[in-house]
Amino acid sequence: MENTPCLRVSQCCAQHFRSYLQSRHILDTRLRLFKDTEETLLLPIQQTGIPQLDIQHLRSTVASGTICEIVWRQNFKKKKKQTTINKLEVALKRLLESTGEEWTEELRADLPHGFERHGDLILLSGNSFSQSIWRKFGCSLWRTVAEVLGGERLVRKRFISRDGFRSPQVTMLHGEHGWVTHVDNGIRLDFDVTKCMFSSGNITEKLRVATFNCKGEIVVDLYAGIGYFVLPYLIHAGAAHVHACEWNPDAAEALCKNLNLNNVSERCTVHQGDNRHLQLSDVADRVNLGLIPSSEDGWPVACRLLKRSTGGILHIHHNVTSPMSNHASSLQVREESDKSRDRRAWQVWAKDTAEHFRRLLEDITETGWTTHVQHIEHVKSYAPHINHIVLDLECRPGLTTQDSGIK
Repeated sequence: MENTPCLRVSQCCAQHFRSYLQSRHILDTRLRLFKDTEETLLLPIQQTGIPQLDIQHLRSTVASGTICEIVWRQNFKKKKKQTTINKLEVALKRLLESTGEEWTEELRADLPHGFERHGDLILLSGNSFSQSIWRKFGCSLWRTVAEVLGGERLVRKRFISRDGFRSPQVTMLHGEHGWVTHVDNGIRLDFDVTKCMFSSGNITEKLRVATFNCKGEIVVDLYAGIGYFVLPYLIHAGAAHVHACEWNPDAAEALCKNLNLNNVSERCTVHQGDNRHLQLSDVADRVNLGLIPSSEDGWPVACRLLKRSTGGILHIHHNVTSPMSNHASSLQVREESDKSRDRRAWQVWAKDTAEHFRRLLEDITETGWTTHVQHIEHVKSYAPHINHIVLDLECRPGLTTQDSGIK
């Protein structure tokens, strides 16, 4: 009987571990999760993903003392593929045939290939239901889809707008509003899915921020959104005060609501508008630059914000493109080569960025600075050969020789 590698984890933290594995494409989605004991679950993983797992780091990131170990088990059951989508096909076929319409392969291909669930709201992705025949059924179509997928509200997201706010292009198909609630790591987030972005793939970075020790610190989040990182800084990292900058009015509305819901509004100042016009300087111990593919427009702002006397830490998000790999003789060799190539690309970018910030700081303050790479965190694969990483850059005033931190 074939053994399957899996991550044995504490049941109370299983969702965090599952999201982590999914963000790195390590979870084996062909297999079902397995209850190991009353307190632990087994999450099946891809054998090729084992070298990517840093168990010690993962355990400390999610929760200290939690169970997290690689084990091998037999008799894992395969998932039934697209069970819900198959049910949807049967229901819609019946709906069409009841009006004398013929079911075709084109209509089958026009069904959604997946969906997200936000409580009782179902979010369809992609260009599903694009065939003109669907318009004939109006509200009855969307009511049927919602019922089959187990929701009371139904929306469809096509793409992200280029309006500068990264607003999702979402259409309300069934139901009266798009407000949903997420509770994660003890933090409640309310937002309108038709107006605001929610980055579930960034959960590992959100958990990492929650482990920071920011006692007594002033933190500035230049791209606050609905509070995805602001709230962990306030609730778990213990920041004394956070200045949250957000220029999308819908996201700013949700941010203010979430600050109140989590009882931390008195320790946060929301600055709505373009952060390049922010009237703050010389205040921050730490600046979060959580915008991808690049936050470079905000780099001069971050430099002005850092305290002149002591400096601070910058957390710089960026999508780094790695060079294309050449043909390798084996899959394992190619995977190891790709990982090494990725890490080298991250290090080169980090070193160049450290130098860039040193020059920016010296130009702005007219004094010497030292920049040091504390850490490079891989968040997720954004696209082939493109990785979302976070650079933790320590910036200190002084006339010492610049230290990139890269060996």
